[in-house]
Amino acid sequence: MSRHRTGGEGMSRTAKVGISLAAVAAVAVLVVGGTLLLTHHGARHPSAGPSPVPTVTGTPSGSAKPTPKPTPTPANCSNAPHLCGFPDATNSGVPAKMRAKLLKVPSQVSSGPGWHYDPRGWVEVDGNGAVLKGLSIPYNVDVTASDVTIEDDVIVNTGDDFGVSIRHSHNVTVKDCDISSPYTDSRRLMVGVKDVYGDASGIKVIGNNIWHTATGVQIGAGVIANNYIHSMGFKSGDHVNGITVNGSTTPLTIRHNTVFVNLDQTDAISLFEDFGVEANKLIKDNLVAGGDYSIYGGAKSGGPQSYNIRIIGNRFSRKYYSNGGQFGPAAYFDTGRGNVWAGNIWDGTKAVVTSP
Repeated sequence: MSRHRTGGEGMSRTAKVGISLAAVAAVAVLVVGGTLLLTHHGARHPSAGPSPVPTVTGTPSGSAKPTPKPTPTPANCSNAPHLCGFPDATNSGVPAKMRAKLLKVPSQVSSGPGWHYDPRGWVEVDGNGAVLKGLSIPYNVDVTASDVTIEDDVIVNTGDDFGVSIRHSHNVTVKDCDISSPYTDSRRLMVGVKDVYGDASGIKVIGNNIWHTATGVQIGAGVIANNYIHSMGFKSGDHVNGITVNGSTTPLTIRHNTVFVNLDQTDAISLFEDFGVEANKLIKDNLVAGGDYSIYGGAKSGGPQSYNIRIIGNRFSRKYYSNGGQFGPAAYFDTGRGNVWAGNIWDGTKAVVTSP
């Protein structure tokens, strides 16, 4: 049953050669064939046999090793996002070292401080400060407490339900998790991480690998960063979104995510005024592709003007469509009132993407 309803130098040998009649001492060095012979201190762990004496003709031996050249960043980041520093399957989700240690819920563990498995078919987190870490959970994780951390978990769910649902909660962190459905059809997962009532604050969704969802992340306040959202699922009637906001003025940062929507609708990142004006949002340094438009910028025809919407330094890919999205890279962006469109470029060419 679903709960969603609503990183010295010395000489190797020294010879004193004679004393002058004037009692002036001189120290000479052994010269062989006109070449001065010097030795250096040996290695920290010298070999048992004697080392050959190096011949110095001007420049001391053992010059510093050359500094290696940095690996160049590929022009087309969408082919392998991690080579450009963006999230993909190699650097997001549950770390490999954790996978063999995951405990299965409920067969191996069914409860812990602040959480329990509900036999009706979900995991309930109802204790403030609860930590769910290193678990394999084939259910919705429903959070009704605050200061909760969900980390290094594999969460698998299907249908019109959520991976992690957040209800009237604050300061919830969802970090380094895999959140998915096994299916891309009507059994896809509706939303990976969802603020159900739109009133949560201090939410952090960081470093997750999210796939086979109709919507990857749907929250209105907090931070969404370093996530890999891709391989979307679809059920007839869905509006497919990578990251979406439905109207709020609370601050939200959407930063350094890779969002690939391999369908012709709706968006990789969207700010919609479904329930009110959009304001105080930062969309920065994301790699995006697909949708009908890859980014919706918060404006609404006939609606209140958005303000303090900053869309800066994002990289638009032609991975699925020559225009980024089916119809273009971006749409519905107001100028003025603190709104900023700057530094957005095309992946591959680095040509400027102009304001919609």
